[in-house]
Amino acid sequence: MIKNISILGSTGSIGTQALDVVDNLGLNVSAVTAGTNIRLLEEQVRKYKPALAVVFNESKFFEFKTNIADTNTKVSCGMDGLIEAATVNEADLVLNSVVGMVGLQPTICAANAKKNIALANKETLVAGGSLVMKAVRDNGVNLYPVDSEHSAIFQCLQGCPEKKALKRLILTASGGPFFGKKTEDLKSVTVEQALNHPNWDMGAKITIDSATMMNKGLEIIEASWLFDMPADKIDVVVHRESVIHSMIEYEDNSVLAQLGVPDMRIPIQYAVTYPKRLKSPVKQLSLTDYGKLTFFEPDYETFKCLNACKLAIDRGGLCAAAANGANEVANALFRERKISFLDIGELVTNAMLNQANTEAENVEDVLKADKRAREYVLNSI
Repeated sequence: MIKNISILGSTGSIGTQALDVVDNLGLNVSAVTAGTNIRLLEEQVRKYKPALAVVFNESKFFEFKTNIADTNTKVSCGMDGLIEAATVNEADLVLNSVVGMVGLQPTICAANAKKNIALANKETLVAGGSLVMKAVRDNGVNLYPVDSEHSAIFQCLQGCPEKKALKRLILTASGGPFFGKKTEDLKSVTVEQALNHPNWDMGAKITIDSATMMNKGLEIIEASWLFDMPADKIDVVVHRESVIHSMIEYEDNSVLAQLGVPDMRIPIQYAVTYPKRLKSPVKQLSLTDYGKLTFFEPDYETFKCLNACKLAIDRGGLCAAAANGANEVANALFRERKISFLDIGELVTNAMLNQANTEAENVEDVLKADKRAREYVLNSI
């Protein structure tokens, strides 16, 4: 098991839960990073005494540096700082839990620095999957999924006798706050309604992605890269209780599922302790407390983001990067109340279709496709 961990995005939902796991396992923290929350980042520096702390927002850098001047922790900022945290010498494992495309370059740099990676930043694989997986293979490092769905598949696959025995991956989706709603019902939904997730406590961007079901579309793309499975062998089922986190099906039609209460500390800890399983702070699952588990087909017509991601896989190349970039901007515009909820799906679809399906040769290609998609959305409104 690892002894030292670097956490990118330590003040976010995944990052703070990762620090619960750190406390439970008695690990050392080598680096912590935040976007703007320098108050919480300072608390983490004083508690964990990391070698490095990074503030991504450069406008907060000098204030934060002054605030912790009495510590021995080095301070960096911006993308260079994130890359430094991803490659810090002391770390055995880098947990990438930043939100959005910002996580791509640190992930590749971590792999090139021979660091094992626990990945909770799905946009990294969606936008630059071919580059990330090549870096992982070339450097002989391990990439452990932290998203609950992909961790569930990873756990189920531990019993897979051989790759050709695997028939299908089945991702579960909560359905978000608008399960059962049709397009007409969603014309006037508010930001507050979209942020009211029934099962998971997540950051604002990810919660809106759940409401649009963009998160599930991104997860299909991510699963395809992580498990080397074509999109037509990855299905989605809406499971409102979020007890079954995902499933795999074998050629003999037997299905394995990973179950647990909806708590991200389980997949985080498994990524940290793999292949061992240790005592967890998470509540024990009682199926009788739930009484029943339900399953439904996803509504691809109403939730256009989900369809856009499936189409992006079919088109290939940089189309997924465009869909992701467009979504990041549209998601933010909705939270800023500048566009409607339904506009998100339309903008993501159109920006993805506007992108030629050329392959990414390097990170710069991905960043250019991302930029074009973002500009397309801003110009469209």
